[in-house]
Amino acid sequence: MAIIDVSDLSAVGEFGSKAWGEACANASVKILQAANLPESINWAFTEDYSHPPERLMENGRKNSGYYIMVKNGVVSAGDGIIAEARALPGFHVQLPWAYIASQSGVIYGKAGQQQRSQDESQLMKDITMYLNRENPFELGLDEQGAPSYLLEPIGPWPAEVGKALGEGSEEGNGLHNIAATLQSASPEFADLPLTDTKVPLFSEMSEKQKESFLSLCGVEV
Repeated sequence: MAIIDVSDLSAVGEFGSKAWGEACANASVKILQAANLPESINWAFTEDYSHPPERLMENGRKNSGYYIMVKNGVVSAGDGIIAEARALPGFHVQLPWAYIASQSGVIYGKAGQQQRSQDESQLMKDITMYLNRENPFELGLDEQGAPSYLLEPIGPWPAEVGKALGEGSEEGNGLHNIAATLQSASPEFADLPLTDTKVPLFSEMSEKQKESFLSLCGVEV
């Protein structure tokens, strides 16, 4: 039985907003505490969304995003990014808000995740070709010298954590689908062409839309 019943949830705020980040963090803590994680686990998850709309950064908020930290088996999470979590090996991501906000509100299982990844890959290819620039978001480089949204220190997902946060994902549960259910729509994507997984479809945007979308991503044309 799922720890959190998605049917009991409703949208609390836009992707990357404080209300949404806090709700995602609270759900994460509830799920992972119920998993009775071993004390040997030291791992963290941080997602930092760069160039967010100003409306999401109210009251001096420093980061759009949230963190999950498991330190000596003790679970904590919250809105924003804290140094203690960023210092632990784990899954650390930094990407432009506009690049992932729309599709993050879609409910899916494994097949949907694969399709989203394909659509995002095509989006990056289209932006790169349009700008004739290999690393338009100025991402860090991985060991092979390729742009990567992953930040150091990288560490594998502990099996217990991955199982708990992904449980029920094929039935519309799991952390991603909980977060998607908690997410309300953002006006920036209302008139943009989107794929079935709601990834912005750059190739079908007008010139004005392309320039506007790139600006949202913090890219100068």
